[in-house]
Amino acid sequence: MKIKIKRALLSVFDKSMLDKILPTLKKYKIEILSSGGTFKYIKKKGYKCVEISDFTNSPEILDGRVKTLHPKIHAGILFKRNNKKHVKQMTKNNFSGIDLVIVNFYPFEKTLKNTKNDEIIVENIDIGGPSLVRAAAKNFKYVNVVTSEKQSDYLINELKKNNGSTSLNFRENLAEQAFAETANYDRTINSYFNSNKSINFPDKTLLKGELVQSLRYGENPHQSGAIYSFDRSKTLIQLNGKHLSYNNYNDIFYGLEISKSLPKKIGTVIIKHANPCGVSAEKDQIISFQKAFECDPISAYGGVVICNYKLDINTAKKLNDKFFEVIVAEGFKGNALKLLKNKKNLRLIDSTNINLQSNLSFQSVLNGFLLQSTDFLKFNKSNFMVVSKRKPSSKTLEHLMFAFNVCRYVKSNAIVISKNLSTVGIGSGQPSRLDSCKIAVNKMIKFYKNQENLVAASDAFFPFVDGIETLVQSGVRAVIQPSGSIRDKEIIKFANDTDTVLVFSKTRHFRH
Repeated sequence: MKIKIKRALLSVFDKSMLDKILPTLKKYKIEILSSGGTFKYIKKKGYKCVEISDFTNSPEILDGRVKTLHPKIHAGILFKRNNKKHVKQMTKNNFSGIDLVIVNFYPFEKTLKNTKNDEIIVENIDIGGPSLVRAAAKNFKYVNVVTSEKQSDYLINELKKNNGSTSLNFRENLAEQAFAETANYDRTINSYFNSNKSINFPDKTLLKGELVQSLRYGENPHQSGAIYSFDRSKTLIQLNGKHLSYNNYNDIFYGLEISKSLPKKIGTVIIKHANPCGVSAEKDQIISFQKAFECDPISAYGGVVICNYKLDINTAKKLNDKFFEVIVAEGFKGNALKLLKNKKNLRLIDSTNINLQSNLSFQSVLNGFLLQSTDFLKFNKSNFMVVSKRKPSSKTLEHLMFAFNVCRYVKSNAIVISKNLSTVGIGSGQPSRLDSCKIAVNKMIKFYKNQENLVAASDAFFPFVDGIETLVQSGVRAVIQPSGSIRDKEIIKFANDTDTVLVFSKTRHFRH
């Protein structure tokens, strides 16, 4: 069913979209209604426009809070054109139909970023705009609704194709997008009020996400997948290579969490299957990469490299000699980018815009999701207590804290062995903590020969002595773990008997 557009109502805060649309409305002799700043803008551009207050014979009131909230406006949008009763009531009240609504809202989200003044924030909650959009979207059988500049060409092409009319399918598509727009707007407002009251877990919660890209498939080829962003201004920038897959994204985000926990502009992380296979916080780029790679060069093959720094040409040459699926960096220096682009399939990602300081993380489960505050606890010496007779030097404690920090990003049960500020053995994801110890030790023995001055971290307490015993027998001389086992005293005794440094963390850091 095609509908001829005779009258349009325009009420926009961002008026940039009007320059493209107004000539088309004029071409098809569509009457324009508008108010406030939009009315002045249209008149200034030289187009005919009827002010809403003249159309309704009712002035704007309450400092502009009430402009379009009027029966003549909403009846014009909502009446069913094929309903005789509706048509009769419209005629009796001398009301006219409105066939096209073009609205964008007060910039509430932008206001939140620019001010902490609650009065200004509340004044930027749009009421009339969402009301118009919801009414038009509800009556999509007869009414068109445009809510975004991105829809301008879609509208213009539809009008050209149908000589000023639109199809039902077109209007229904716009309605779906319109309700998504109002839902997102309301979610942002709801989030503001929750954060004002420090409510992390309200009775009802809404997730905001904007489609970044549909993916070829999900975790496996028979699964579909897509990626959404909570904030499009803080997304990854792909500079080269094939499209990122679901698994690529998953690995990248795991790796970024680790790299962002390292000192600013320092450190390299190599990820494989959402687990680190090498991490180094060495200050020198090349050494940092080499140390991370040498931790487990077999697992690193085809992995994702996260560089917590702007990648220079010398480090790029080292990376270019290996096979990686993805390289992520805090920017690429000119020659480095040029060199790496020679591999046309190598995905190169600029992560400069990424900020991981989100307050909440979630995981979908069956017909719901788990929600929790994010583990961004920053470690300092007060988080730990030395429980062994042998005391760590300040350097040893620093190395233990590095190992423990990496450990919290490894799938539990997790064990990390490190030397200085680089991992040399990682055991991950085992139901048995002892097995994780053995894997970490075996990795170290396989790829690392200098087994002196080693430290180790466990993401939870050792339930039995056998785990820490395995580590100490491999050359580990200092261990860090959370306390809480009924056998803590046995663990401490073993440490003292073997002259091992033992440090207890006051917090546990599982990563399932």
